[in-house]
Amino acid sequence: MLNIAIEAAKDAGKFLKQNLGKVREINLKSGQERNLVTEIDKKSEELIIGIIRKHFPTHDILAEESGSEHGKKSDFRWIIDPLDGTTNFTHGLPIFCVSIGLEHKGEIVAGVIYDPNLDELFSAEKGRGAFLNGKRLRVSQTPLLKNSLMVTGFPYNVTDNPDNCIQHFVNFLMAAQAVRRMGSAAIDLAYVAASRYDGFWEVNLNAWDMAAGVLLIREAGGKVTGFTGEEIDIYGKRVVASNGLIHDEMIGLILKAK
Repeated sequence: MLNIAIEAAKDAGKFLKQNLGKVREINLKSGQERNLVTEIDKKSEELIIGIIRKHFPTHDILAEESGSEHGKKSDFRWIIDPLDGTTNFTHGLPIFCVSIGLEHKGEIVAGVIYDPNLDELFSAEKGRGAFLNGKRLRVSQTPLLKNSLMVTGFPYNVTDNPDNCIQHFVNFLMAAQAVRRMGSAAIDLAYVAASRYDGFWEVNLNAWDMAAGVLLIREAGGKVTGFTGEEIDIYGKRVVASNGLIHDEMIGLILKAK
């Protein structure tokens, strides 16, 4: 199943890269002023689902653009983001990826994040480690928040300041060594697993943003929770991910903004 996820992610990633700068139609998702969708998102998703369906026709699928298939009762669910970083993509900014997670009986057991621009394939299987192009990944060993490079993202309704997201950003800006904002939550999570970042937090995410990345970080030795330190729920909206060493500091800082 992991190999099929890799095949689908690479094929979709190749399609995305070939179509960078060629978007013909940009629409807004219903009721979401800044949340864009293009014909490229949809075609990438169709490509991924087609490959999965060919091999596993009875499995459930949850995908960003087509949603969930109701009435299915498989123990397996594929959770797909065909283009994470759509706003970047529409501006020709080469920071975007494909993310595919596989859930079995409510637990993420495999995940792939593919960045076609750098040809970087992040993959993980439960209990078998996390890898970047075949090389084992480990999270960073930075012990303190003040020495940490952090990354976050803003929700499409940032002007409403949901969950005090603006205050969180300011607080981390003051407490950490530096904060970045790339525009792709899946890449952010992959980069924490790869020790490029020490920690990540964000609000108003969806399962397809998090599924693969959560497993990557766990398998790389990191920690992922909700905003109060509770067990992560990929169907929730809030995530805190780190190397584990700075996690308590991150949670403490987030709770200050409540």
